[in-house]
Amino acid sequence: MWGRDAVGALEGGGSVTGRAAQLAESIRMVVLDVDGVLTDGSVLYGETNQAEIKAFNIKDGLGIKLLLDNGIEVAIITGRSSEAVTRRMEELAVKIVLQGREDKREALLEILEPRSIPLAQVAYMGDDLPDLDPLRMVGLATCPSDAVSAVCDVADWRAPCPGGRGAVRALSDFILGAQGMRTPYQEPDH
Repeated sequence: MWGRDAVGALEGGGSVTGRAAQLAESIRMVVLDVDGVLTDGSVLYGETNQAEIKAFNIKDGLGIKLLLDNGIEVAIITGRSSEAVTRRMEELAVKIVLQGREDKREALLEILEPRSIPLAQVAYMGDDLPDLDPLRMVGLATCPSDAVSAVCDVADWRAPCPGGRGAVRALSDFILGAQGMRTPYQEPDH
């Protein structure tokens, strides 16, 4: 149930080891689902003409910024379309955002086509059945701690926290730690 190599996230600047850490060493792009990964999966509706509301975790946002600041591209593939996602990704300077894409395999290939990034150098974080195809394609398959069991079974690494509650930040710290990159937010090794 814990996938091929469930290794916890880097906390406090500790070392990162294991098969998943080896896979993370070469990651050049991180692709994320939204609902259940960047959010807890809840969708809040108001009045009929009111836009849906999504809650994003600030720690996840910083994790995305840290990846971008360290030269790792970040992309979004989500089956739903939401103005909230557009706004949040603009705030974080994420330029590759594909919304309303039910076929996430095709969306992933579309993202990679104009770039010289092989699938082996891509990490993907998903939480549910529509994410299985891209998870099986990439070099580092990851999921939040509350992902469905079918996703956990194919994941190389499982975050120590659920979607919308720091899973993306944990992934960011894990990848950056595996690549030997320090961030200004990590505590020194003791």
